[in-house]
Amino acid sequence: MKKLVLIALAFLSITAASAQKKKKSYESVLNRAGDHLVVQLSSDHWMGAPDSVASHIKSLSRGANIYFMLDKPFKGNPTMSLAFGLGIATSNIYFKNMGLDIKSTTAKLPFINQDNLDHFKKYKLNTTFLELPVELRYTLHPENEAKSFKAAIGIKVGTLLGAHTKGKSPQDKNGTSINSYIAKENSKRFFNTTRLAATARIGYGHYTLFGSYQINNIFKDGVAAPTKLLQVGITLSGL
Repeated sequence: MKKLVLIALAFLSITAASAQKKKKSYESVLNRAGDHLVVQLSSDHWMGAPDSVASHIKSLSRGANIYFMLDKPFKGNPTMSLAFGLGIATSNIYFKNMGLDIKSTTAKLPFINQDNLDHFKKYKLNTTFLELPVELRYTLHPENEAKSFKAAIGIKVGTLLGAHTKGKSPQDKNGTSINSYIAKENSKRFFNTTRLAATARIGYGHYTLFGSYQINNIFKDGVAAPTKLLQVGITLSGL
């Protein structure tokens, strides 16, 4: 009987010590930096665009995203946390010898091939979204996240704030400069005003590689080929 009592007391002591250790571990990560500020620089790509459009998209198309996020560690396992927040996401797709008439009144969005026409030396389409990202995060050493392996998967939903095209420095069909004129057109008519994307990040400390793949289409049904935005790049996080 005494042995059973001693075993029971030892078990309770170990359980209490383990619970206290977990409590201290959880409390130690409550005030960590927790990647509350997330800044991303990306290389942007249109997936599914027809060859007639994709062949005119420059490889240096790019985007930038910034989010402010809350990070909530799991009490039973501080290596895991749930993060959510709000921010701005932008994408700039650069074209060569192509124009988009986003203010057109036609049923379909006109993509204008300008290989043998006057064109802008620099021409881009910019979209800007207000987004709400949610991430399930893993931090190997949550008490010292600045020197720890990290990974996250998530989803984000956004609403379109604006879409515009911008052309600089017109040239003739031979590439000779005409003048320094700048043209800018704004319209959201052809674009889906809601965006849903899946996200993933992996890295170490304040630096992670990220990917974001749009689940729905960039454009409304029927106005252009089904096209989705893929962003891949680097994330700087902290605070």
